[in-house]
Order: sequence, then structure tokens, then C-alpha cells
Amino acid sequence: MSARVLITAGASGIGRAMAEAFEAAGARIWVADVDKAALAACPDHWRQSVVDVADEASVAALFAEIEADWGGLDTLCSNAGIAGPTALVEDMPLDGWRACIAVNLDGAFLCAKYAAPMLKRQGAGSIVITSSTAGQYGYPHRAPYAAAKWGVIGLAKTLAMELGPHGIRCNVICPGAVEGPRMEGVLAREAAAKGMTRDQVYAGYASGTSMGRFVEASDIANMAVFLGSDAARLVSGQVIAVDGHTVNPDPKV
Repeated sequence: MSARVLITAGASGIGRAMAEAFEAAGARIWVADVDKAALAACPDHWRQSVVDVADEASVAALFAEIEADWGGLDTLCSNAGIAGPTALVEDMPLDGWRACIAVNLDGAFLCAKYAAPMLKRQGAGSIVITSSTAGQYGYPHRAPYAAAKWGVIGLAKTLAMELGPHGIRCNVICPGAVEGPRMEGVLAREAAAKGMTRDQVYAGYASGTSMGRFVEASDIANMAVFLGSDAARLVSGQVIAVDGHTVNPDPKV
């Protein structure tokens, strides 16, 4: 794969795993992240930008820099997202709701808005958006996150329709529970909201899948590389879960 790949939230977690997997496949890597410290820990030969995907000026500046330095883009991995607050809908603070929607949904929209003209000029390309199994089933105490992750699926379906005639594909990956620091924060907050222990919440997530386990960031990254490759040249408008097969999105453990 000889490709120019941009990954938002690419400095850690799933995004970092995507960057490493794409590089292993031969791609050039550009990581955008709001976390300066995480970016500083990335390989020096990766292009790096501090970007707030919820801010249009920040996103516009990123794509202007990509245009100037790379002359275009082949794959956008729109991966930036935050967990958002954990509470019942009636207790959900509006500012928490809006902040979650801004990063998870507005951010995906803004990146697609500025990537689309680049991809259309070359008549080819791929957009991969990270959603969640919460975007397929919903999840109690996580209304803003679930709503945003449902929203990016609608965005991707529309992008596939609009961009398909230009040779551009758009697909969605829906990770299940992913091992790592971010999920540990989710487990802690959910345990507090539900009056459970961290281990009880963890067991509940795992037992909700037929394979009985969490997934790894590398599992998501491998799917992203496939969707960005010529092997997926006619795969578009698809929502692909990498979750160990969710059978019960809200198990009572």
C-alpha cells in the first residue's frame, strides 16, 4: 500500500494502532490529535498536528497543511471521539451532551467536509469512520455517546452516496469494548453510576458478546487497513462491527 493516510486521535489508543498498522502496510502517516503529550511520543517521521476536530478553523488549517505538504490524501480515518458523561437522560447535563456530540459527530462531519474536495479531485479514496456498537444498539447511561455514534453511521451512509460517483468509498467500523485506558475510565464511571464494581461492569460487557471477551485496538486497526486498501475497492456504505459478536448490549451481571 502506497498511500497518504490521515488519522484523527491518532496519537494513542485505537488511532495509534491504526497508524502503526497502516505504516506496516506501506502507507505514509499523518496523525492529528488534541493531546500534545501523546503526539510528542509518536515516531518523529510521522507528520503530526495538534487539532481540535470540534473546531472548524482547526480542521480547516489541518487540511490546508496536508494539501500544501502532501498535495492530497488517500485515506481519512475519522477516529476522534470522547466517552462523554455517564448518567441517566434526566440527569444528563446539557453541556456534557453538547461536548460529546461536538467531538464525536461534528468532528467526523468537519473532517469529511474538508477531505471530500481533496478526494474528489483525484477521483479515488477512502473514508473510514469509527463508530461503536453503542451506535448500533444504544446503551443506558450513555445517551450522548450513543446518539453521536448513531449519527456518524447516517453521515457515512450519506457520504457513500454522495462520493461513490467520484470513486470514493466510506465505511464505518463499530468497535465493541476495547481493552485500554479509555475503556478503564468508562468502566469506572459506569460502575459509580450503577452502584457496581469495576469488575462487575467489565464482566457484563464481556458476557454480552458470544466470544466472551473485549477486543484489542489492533483488531480495529486491521479492519481499517483493509477498508483503506484496494482489497475493499467495492466495499462502501457498510457498517462493520469488530466486537466479538454482540448478542446482548446491556447484560445484567
